[in-house]
Amino acid sequence: MKKREGFIPDLTPLIDVVFILLIFFIVSSVFKKEERALSLSLPQNSSQLYHHQNKDIIIELTNNKLAFTGKIITLKHLEEKLLQIKDTKIKIILRIDKDTIYS
Repeated sequence: MKKREGFIPDLTPLIDVVFILLIFFIVSSVFKKEERALSLSLPQNSSQLYHHQNKDIIIELTNNKLAFTGKIITLKHLEEKLLQIKDTKIKIILRIDKDTIYS
């Protein structure tokens, strides 16, 4: 009697498809986190959070530090940077720590 060999399907195409789907879902689910230079404790508000564009300017402030678009700077440099802005349609977003003292 001749013994019949069992059918073994080729799994290579199946593995290729699984890896392609895995790569697709990883790439499509990557979300860019907001870049923050300072660790801020922002006050809660009732309005929706604003999602900024890449060209928007973000100024972050704590009691002793100041950041301009993700880089810590001095108050003098902030003034220089703001005077260099020519486009009047650029939005400036202020993020101020809730423990910052205003005077």
